[in-house]
Amino acid sequence: MHAIRLHAFGPAENLLHEEVDDPVPAPGQVRVAVRAAGVHLLDTALREGLQGPAPAPTRLPTVPGREVAGVVESLGAGTPDSWLGKRVVAHLGFAPGGYAELAVTEADRLHEIPANLDAAQAVAMIGTGRTALGILQFAELGPDAVALVPAAAGGIGTLLVQYARHTGATVVGLAGGPLKTVQVEANGADLAVDYNDPSWPAKVRAHLGGRAVTVVFDGVGGAVAREAVGLLGPGGGHLVFGWSAEGVRGGPGHFVEGVSESVLGPVMLEKAGGLRALEERALAEAAAGRLAPAVQRFPLAEAAAAHRALENRTTIGKVVLEP
Repeated sequence: MHAIRLHAFGPAENLLHEEVDDPVPAPGQVRVAVRAAGVHLLDTALREGLQGPAPAPTRLPTVPGREVAGVVESLGAGTPDSWLGKRVVAHLGFAPGGYAELAVTEADRLHEIPANLDAAQAVAMIGTGRTALGILQFAELGPDAVALVPAAAGGIGTLLVQYARHTGATVVGLAGGPLKTVQVEANGADLAVDYNDPSWPAKVRAHLGGRAVTVVFDGVGGAVAREAVGLLGPGGGHLVFGWSAEGVRGGPGHFVEGVSESVLGPVMLEKAGGLRALEERALAEAAAGRLAPAVQRFPLAEAAAAHRALENRTTIGKVVLEP
Protein backbone atom coordinates (compact mmCIF):
# COMPACT_ATOMS: atom_id res chain seq x y z
CA MET A 1 0.00 0.00 0.00
CA HIS A 2 0.96 3.67 -0.14
CA ALA A 3 1.19 5.82 2.96
CA ILE A 4 2.63 9.10 4.17
CA ARG A 5 5.69 8.49 6.33
CA LEU A 6 7.68 10.81 8.55
CA HIS A 7 11.33 9.80 9.01
CA ALA A 8 12.58 12.99 10.69
CA PHE A 9 10.82 15.76 12.61
CA GLY A 10 10.67 19.08 10.81
CA PRO A 11 8.86 20.93 8.02
CA ALA A 12 5.93 19.70 5.95
CA GLU A 13 8.30 18.55 3.22
CA ASN A 14 9.38 15.73 5.53
CA LEU A 15 6.04 14.01 4.88
CA LEU A 16 6.88 11.46 2.17
CA HIS A 17 4.48 9.43 0.02
CA GLU A 18 5.96 5.92 0.07
CA GLU A 19 5.12 2.28 -0.56
CA VAL A 20 5.01 0.30 2.70
CA ASP A 21 3.86 -3.10 3.93
CA ASP A 22 0.15 -3.59 4.49
CA PRO A 23 -0.76 -3.45 8.20
CA VAL A 24 -2.06 -6.67 9.74
CA PRO A 25 -5.04 -6.51 12.11
CA ALA A 26 -4.38 -7.99 15.55
CA PRO A 27 -7.04 -9.88 17.52
CA GLY A 28 -10.07 -7.67 18.05
CA GLN A 29 -9.01 -5.29 15.29
CA VAL A 30 -10.14 -4.56 11.74
CA ARG A 31 -8.32 -3.32 8.67
CA VAL A 32 -10.00 -0.44 6.88
CA ALA A 33 -9.56 0.44 3.21
CA VAL A 34 -9.26 4.19 3.81
CA ARG A 35 -11.41 6.55 1.75
CA ALA A 36 -10.70 9.65 3.85
CA ALA A 37 -8.18 10.53 6.57
CA GLY A 38 -8.54 13.56 8.81
CA VAL A 39 -5.78 16.15 9.20
CA HIS A 40 -5.61 18.11 12.45
CA LEU A 41 -3.53 21.11 13.50
CA LEU A 42 -2.10 18.86 16.22
CA ASP A 43 -0.66 16.70 13.43
CA THR A 44 1.55 19.61 12.37
CA ALA A 45 2.86 19.95 15.92
CA LEU A 46 3.63 16.24 16.17
CA ARG A 47 5.38 16.45 12.79
CA GLU A 48 7.69 19.09 14.23
CA GLY A 49 8.49 16.86 17.20
CA LEU A 50 6.32 18.53 19.83
CA GLN A 51 4.91 16.11 22.37
CA GLY A 52 1.34 17.35 22.57
CA PRO A 53 -1.12 15.33 24.67
CA ALA A 54 0.18 11.91 23.58
CA PRO A 55 1.23 9.68 26.51
CA ALA A 56 4.52 8.66 24.86
CA PRO A 57 6.93 10.37 22.43
CA THR A 58 6.36 9.76 18.73
CA ARG A 59 8.64 7.02 17.43
CA LEU A 60 10.06 7.40 13.92
CA PRO A 61 9.46 6.47 11.21
CA THR A 62 5.73 6.89 11.62
CA VAL A 63 2.58 7.16 9.53
CA PRO A 64 0.70 10.18 10.98
CA GLY A 65 -3.05 10.58 11.22
CA ARG A 66 -5.65 9.61 13.82
CA GLU A 67 -9.01 9.80 12.01
CA VAL A 68 -10.08 7.46 9.20
CA ALA A 69 -13.18 6.45 7.29
CA GLY A 70 -13.58 3.71 4.73
CA VAL A 71 -14.65 0.09 4.29
CA VAL A 72 -13.70 -2.83 6.57
CA GLU A 73 -11.84 -5.30 4.33
CA SER A 74 -10.11 -7.61 6.81
CA LEU A 75 -10.65 -8.86 10.37
CA GLY A 76 -8.33 -9.85 13.17
CA ALA A 77 -8.98 -13.00 15.20
CA GLY A 78 -12.10 -12.77 17.32
CA THR A 79 -13.51 -9.70 15.58
CA PRO A 80 -17.23 -10.11 14.78
CA ASP A 81 -17.83 -11.05 11.13
CA SER A 82 -20.63 -8.49 10.98
CA TRP A 83 -18.08 -5.67 10.50
CA LEU A 84 -16.74 -7.08 7.23
CA GLY A 85 -17.67 -4.89 4.25
CA LYS A 86 -19.24 -2.11 6.32
CA ARG A 87 -18.60 1.60 5.79
CA VAL A 88 -17.05 2.79 9.02
CA VAL A 89 -15.37 5.74 10.65
CA ALA A 90 -13.06 5.73 13.66
CA HIS A 91 -10.85 7.99 15.73
CA LEU A 92 -7.63 6.05 16.32
CA GLY A 93 -6.86 7.75 19.62
CA PHE A 94 -3.14 8.22 20.10
CA ALA A 95 -2.28 5.43 17.66
CA PRO A 96 -0.95 6.79 14.35
CA GLY A 97 -1.53 5.27 10.93
CA GLY A 98 -4.33 7.25 9.31
CA TYR A 99 -2.47 8.83 6.36
CA ALA A 100 -2.53 5.59 4.37
CA GLU A 101 -4.50 3.46 1.95
CA LEU A 102 -5.04 0.89 4.72
CA ALA A 103 -5.30 1.40 8.47
CA VAL A 104 -5.95 -0.88 11.45
CA THR A 105 -7.90 -0.09 14.61
CA GLU A 106 -9.84 -1.79 17.38
CA ALA A 107 -13.35 -2.84 16.43
CA ASP A 108 -14.75 -1.12 19.50
CA ARG A 109 -13.64 2.25 18.07
CA LEU A 110 -15.77 1.82 14.94
CA HIS A 111 -18.97 3.62 14.05
CA GLU A 112 -21.00 2.67 10.99
CA ILE A 113 -21.25 5.65 8.63
CA PRO A 114 -24.83 6.88 8.12
CA ALA A 115 -26.04 6.23 4.58
CA ASN A 116 -26.34 9.92 3.68
CA LEU A 117 -22.77 10.85 4.67
CA ASP A 118 -19.64 10.29 2.61
CA ALA A 119 -16.33 9.24 4.12
CA ALA A 120 -14.89 12.76 4.30
CA GLN A 121 -17.97 14.12 6.08
CA ALA A 122 -17.85 11.23 8.54
CA VAL A 123 -14.18 11.91 9.30
CA ALA A 124 -15.00 15.55 9.94
CA MET A 125 -17.70 14.63 12.44
CA ILE A 126 -15.75 11.90 14.30
CA GLY A 127 -13.09 14.39 15.40
CA THR A 128 -14.06 17.99 14.73
CA GLY A 129 -17.77 17.29 15.18
CA ARG A 130 -17.37 15.64 18.55
CA THR A 131 -15.21 18.55 19.74
CA ALA A 132 -17.78 21.12 18.59
CA LEU A 133 -20.59 19.35 20.42
CA GLY A 134 -18.42 19.05 23.51
CA ILE A 135 -17.78 22.80 23.47
CA LEU A 136 -21.46 23.59 22.97
CA GLN A 137 -22.32 21.85 26.24
CA PHE A 138 -20.89 24.91 28.03
CA ALA A 139 -22.96 27.51 26.17
CA GLU A 140 -26.50 28.71 26.79
CA LEU A 141 -27.87 29.41 23.34
CA GLY A 142 -31.31 30.52 22.22
CA PRO A 143 -33.10 33.52 20.69
CA ASP A 144 -31.72 35.89 23.34
CA ALA A 145 -28.10 34.81 22.84
CA VAL A 146 -25.47 36.58 20.74
CA ALA A 147 -22.65 34.23 19.81
CA LEU A 148 -19.32 35.42 18.41
CA VAL A 149 -17.25 32.78 16.63
CA PRO A 150 -13.63 33.61 15.69
CA ALA A 151 -12.23 31.28 12.98
CA ALA A 152 -15.81 30.74 11.82
CA ALA A 153 -14.67 29.29 8.48
CA GLY A 154 -12.71 26.48 10.14
CA GLY A 155 -13.94 22.97 10.81
CA ILE A 156 -15.13 23.62 14.36
CA GLY A 157 -16.23 27.20 13.63
CA THR A 158 -18.47 26.08 10.77
CA LEU A 159 -20.34 23.70 13.06
CA LEU A 160 -20.60 26.21 15.90
CA VAL A 161 -22.18 28.77 13.55
CA GLN A 162 -24.68 26.21 12.25
CA TYR A 163 -25.65 24.96 15.69
CA ALA A 164 -26.05 28.45 17.15
CA ARG A 165 -28.25 29.52 14.24
CA HIS A 166 -30.36 26.39 14.74
CA THR A 167 -31.13 27.56 18.30
CA GLY A 168 -32.26 30.98 17.08
CA ALA A 169 -29.23 32.82 18.43
CA THR A 170 -27.73 35.84 16.66
CA VAL A 171 -24.38 34.73 15.24
CA VAL A 172 -21.34 36.84 14.38
CA GLY A 173 -18.62 34.97 12.53
CA LEU A 174 -15.03 36.19 12.16
CA ALA A 175 -12.65 34.90 9.50
CA GLY A 176 -9.43 35.94 7.83
CA GLY A 177 -9.93 37.36 4.35
CA PRO A 178 -12.85 38.00 1.98
CA LEU A 179 -13.10 34.44 0.63
CA LYS A 180 -13.56 33.08 4.12
CA THR A 181 -16.06 35.72 5.18
CA VAL A 182 -18.19 34.92 2.13
CA GLN A 183 -18.16 31.28 3.23
CA VAL A 184 -19.13 32.21 6.79
CA GLU A 185 -22.05 34.29 5.54
CA ALA A 186 -23.19 31.44 3.30
CA ASN A 187 -23.00 29.14 6.32
CA GLY A 188 -25.68 31.16 8.10
CA ALA A 189 -23.96 33.81 10.20
CA ASP A 190 -25.98 36.99 10.67
CA LEU A 191 -22.78 38.98 10.25
CA ALA A 192 -19.44 37.83 8.78
CA VAL A 193 -16.43 40.08 9.40
CA ASP A 194 -12.78 39.94 8.37
CA TYR A 195 -10.71 40.02 11.56
CA ASN A 196 -7.75 41.39 9.56
CA ASP A 197 -9.67 44.68 9.37
CA PRO A 198 -8.73 46.71 12.50
CA SER A 199 -12.23 48.19 12.58
CA TRP A 200 -13.96 44.82 12.93
CA PRO A 201 -15.08 45.37 16.56
CA ALA A 202 -16.77 48.63 15.55
CA LYS A 203 -18.59 46.83 12.72
CA VAL A 204 -19.83 44.21 15.17
CA ARG A 205 -21.07 46.87 17.62
CA ALA A 206 -22.85 48.73 14.82
CA HIS A 207 -24.55 45.56 13.61
CA LEU A 208 -25.71 44.58 17.10
CA GLY A 209 -27.17 48.04 17.74
CA GLY A 210 -26.61 48.10 21.47
CA ARG A 211 -26.89 44.38 22.15
CA ALA A 212 -23.86 42.76 23.76
CA VAL A 213 -22.19 39.48 22.87
CA THR A 214 -23.22 36.77 25.35
CA VAL A 215 -20.69 34.06 24.43
CA VAL A 216 -17.37 33.96 22.58
CA PHE A 217 -16.29 30.58 21.16
CA ASP A 218 -12.52 31.04 21.05
CA GLY A 219 -10.13 28.69 19.31
CA VAL A 220 -7.87 31.52 18.13
CA GLY A 221 -6.47 33.47 21.08
CA GLY A 222 -4.16 36.46 20.59
CA ALA A 223 -5.36 39.92 19.61
CA VAL A 224 -8.63 38.65 18.14
CA ALA A 225 -9.56 37.05 21.46
CA ARG A 226 -8.75 40.21 23.40
CA GLU A 227 -11.00 42.29 21.15
CA ALA A 228 -13.75 39.66 21.22
CA VAL A 229 -13.82 39.48 25.01
CA GLY A 230 -14.16 43.27 25.05
CA LEU A 231 -17.51 42.88 23.28
CA LEU A 232 -19.00 40.67 25.99
CA GLY A 233 -21.78 42.08 28.12
CA PRO A 234 -22.18 41.51 31.87
CA GLY A 235 -22.42 37.80 32.63
CA GLY A 236 -21.07 36.86 29.18
CA GLY A 237 -18.80 33.86 28.75
CA HIS A 238 -15.50 33.27 26.94
CA LEU A 239 -15.15 29.57 26.06
CA VAL A 240 -11.54 28.72 25.18
CA PHE A 241 -10.66 25.60 23.21
CA GLY A 242 -7.49 26.62 21.35
CA TRP A 243 -5.10 29.38 20.40
CA SER A 244 -4.26 28.92 16.72
CA ALA A 245 -3.06 32.54 16.43
CA GLU A 246 -0.13 31.59 18.66
CA GLY A 247 0.97 28.75 16.34
CA VAL A 248 1.66 25.15 17.29
CA ARG A 249 4.39 26.23 19.71
CA GLY A 250 2.25 28.90 21.34
CA GLY A 251 0.97 28.90 24.88
CA PRO A 252 -2.55 29.23 26.27
CA GLY A 253 -4.69 31.97 24.80
CA HIS A 254 -6.22 35.09 26.30
CA PHE A 255 -7.91 34.53 29.69
CA VAL A 256 -9.92 36.89 31.88
CA GLU A 257 -10.59 35.86 35.48
CA GLY A 258 -14.25 35.05 36.03
CA VAL A 259 -15.07 35.32 32.33
CA SER A 260 -12.88 32.80 30.49
CA GLU A 261 -13.28 29.04 30.79
CA SER A 262 -11.17 26.30 29.23
CA VAL A 263 -13.58 23.68 27.93
CA LEU A 264 -11.28 20.93 26.65
CA GLY A 265 -10.19 17.86 28.57
CA PRO A 266 -11.75 15.81 31.40
CA VAL A 267 -14.48 18.34 32.22
CA MET A 268 -15.87 18.12 28.68
CA LEU A 269 -15.78 14.33 28.65
CA GLU A 270 -17.41 13.98 32.06
CA LYS A 271 -20.19 16.34 31.05
CA ALA A 272 -20.79 14.43 27.79
CA GLY A 273 -20.58 10.90 29.16
CA GLY A 274 -17.37 10.08 27.30
CA LEU A 275 -15.84 10.42 23.85
CA ARG A 276 -17.96 7.73 22.23
CA ALA A 277 -21.15 9.47 23.29
CA LEU A 278 -19.93 12.69 21.65
CA GLU A 279 -18.97 10.80 18.48
CA GLU A 280 -22.41 9.18 18.26
CA ARG A 281 -24.14 12.53 18.76
CA ALA A 282 -21.94 14.19 16.13
CA LEU A 283 -22.69 11.57 13.49
CA ALA A 284 -26.39 11.68 14.33
CA GLU A 285 -26.53 15.50 14.00
CA ALA A 286 -24.90 15.28 10.56
CA ALA A 287 -27.13 12.40 9.45
CA ALA A 288 -30.20 14.41 10.45
CA GLY A 289 -28.95 17.41 8.45
CA ARG A 290 -28.73 19.73 11.44
CA LEU A 291 -24.95 20.00 11.05
CA ALA A 292 -23.16 19.97 7.69
CA PRO A 293 -19.36 19.87 7.97
CA ALA A 294 -17.30 21.90 5.52
CA VAL A 295 -14.52 19.78 4.04
CA GLN A 296 -11.38 20.72 2.12
CA ARG A 297 -9.97 17.70 0.31
CA PHE A 298 -6.37 16.94 -0.67
CA PRO A 299 -5.01 13.80 -2.39
CA LEU A 300 -3.12 11.56 0.04
CA ALA A 301 0.11 12.17 -1.89
CA GLU A 302 -0.24 15.91 -1.17
CA ALA A 303 -0.21 15.62 2.62
CA ALA A 304 2.66 18.13 2.80
CA ALA A 305 0.54 20.71 0.95
CA ALA A 306 -2.34 20.05 3.35
CA HIS A 307 -0.06 20.68 6.35
CA ARG A 308 1.29 23.90 4.83
CA ALA A 309 -2.23 25.14 4.14
CA LEU A 310 -3.27 24.45 7.74
CA GLU A 311 -0.20 26.20 9.14
CA ASN A 312 -0.75 29.20 6.86
CA ARG A 313 -4.42 29.33 7.90
CA THR A 314 -5.65 29.23 4.29
CA THR A 315 -8.00 26.26 4.71
CA ILE A 316 -11.80 26.30 4.92
CA GLY A 317 -13.46 23.60 6.99
CA LYS A 318 -12.00 20.24 7.95
CA VAL A 319 -8.90 19.17 6.01
CA VAL A 320 -9.13 15.61 4.68
CA LEU A 321 -6.74 13.41 2.70
CA GLU A 322 -8.21 11.04 0.11
CA PRO A 323 -6.13 8.06 -1.14
